[in-house]
Amino acid sequence: MAGEWRESTVGEIAAPARNALVGGPFGSNLVSRDYVDAGVPVIRGQNMGSRWVAGEFAYVTNVKADSLDANLARPGDIVFTQRGTLGQVSVVPSARFDRYLVSQSQMKLTVNRELADPLFIYYVFSTAEQQDYIRRNAIQTGVPHTNLGILRGTPVSLPPLPEQRAIAHILGTLDDKIELNRRMSETLEAMARALFKSWFVDFGPVRAKAEGRDPGLPNPLAELFPARLVESELGEIPEGWEVGKLGDVAEHPRRSVQPDAIEPDVPYIALEHMPKRCIALSDWGVAEGLESNKFEFKKGDILFGKLRPYFHKVGIAPVYGVCSTDIVVVAPQEPHWFAFVLGLVSSDEFVEFTNAGSTGTKMPRTSWAGMARYELVKPPRPIAKAFTDLLRPSVERIISSVYESRSLAALRDALLPELISGELRVGGAEKFIWRGT
Repeated sequence: MAGEWRESTVGEIAAPARNALVGGPFGSNLVSRDYVDAGVPVIRGQNMGSRWVAGEFAYVTNVKADSLDANLARPGDIVFTQRGTLGQVSVVPSARFDRYLVSQSQMKLTVNRELADPLFIYYVFSTAEQQDYIRRNAIQTGVPHTNLGILRGTPVSLPPLPEQRAIAHILGTLDDKIELNRRMSETLEAMARALFKSWFVDFGPVRAKAEGRDPGLPNPLAELFPARLVESELGEIPEGWEVGKLGDVAEHPRRSVQPDAIEPDVPYIALEHMPKRCIALSDWGVAEGLESNKFEFKKGDILFGKLRPYFHKVGIAPVYGVCSTDIVVVAPQEPHWFAFVLGLVSSDEFVEFTNAGSTGTKMPRTSWAGMARYELVKPPRPIAKAFTDLLRPSVERIISSVYESRSLAALRDALLPELISGELRVGGAEKFIWRGT
């Protein structure tokens, strides 16, 4: 380790201000009935686990937050999980809110910025070594947990402040690129959802033509849409379109495979790898150690989480691999139906349909048989093909972003312990990054 680095503790780098290192409110000071629809966000376990505190928040009123002022976190503070998923750590962002309330299961640290950079400290606690320290020193009675005393005495190695900032900048730049990819994919998905709704739910181009308005499409595309709606058992639908079912345009290729026939390095996707309400699947494991039958999927297949479908886990397979049998593999019967099928099975309406028809109380499941019965309005082949042609570049960009982000994450994870330990100096890391990106 570089000679100018020094050993310290979390307690020593806490700001001198009162309540710089505190836990969440005790017991009855914060209960679920205190939550309201808007106000001061509460940082809970589900808001942790990534660089920034994020996700869907519960809120308390400003009056309630004022009464718990000692338990508030502000931009730049670091939040740690005290009980639950030990090792979770996140930084309070500067955007959106100027204060947050820490829940009972969290602890927050306000760093003395003359001694330490908050983002550097976040990366210190992201290393495997520091994660192991947290778990080894946890209190094992009941639910494993830690406390302020343990956190206060946790050792940290600190280089000079300028080097801390430089290290945080290097690692943060990689995370920024990953976040940019995530936001871009999110935007592309939102645009695709909006276009699907316009064409196939609201029948926007048809209504526009029927009312003598410009449908807002290039002429060759606009000409594919009729100018009239007609009655059907599903209500008004475009003239020439048909009422059908999902099974008319998609199938569930049951490519069952025995565990002993799967190579150990084949990508494996389970429900825990699938995010909610996001078609970009950026996480997967490998098949080594699997002990039960799985389904084989192809790159570009649509994966639908059938266990507790209300979690809305639907995504596009970015690789060839195998998946849990709690996932339904969905494929269009013909390539031109791809985007239509994707838009439909990832829609809120379809997920609600599968949830309503699920069987089982504690662990409800849907099935392909039930999914295939979903009624839909089936557009003519030329419109389905045009929709797929429009969306295919966005889907390919989402998949390429998945690969890019995984490469960036691997580079970050390789550099993290080297930089945090001082074994790799900042200048060497910068050269390595620019060579590899």
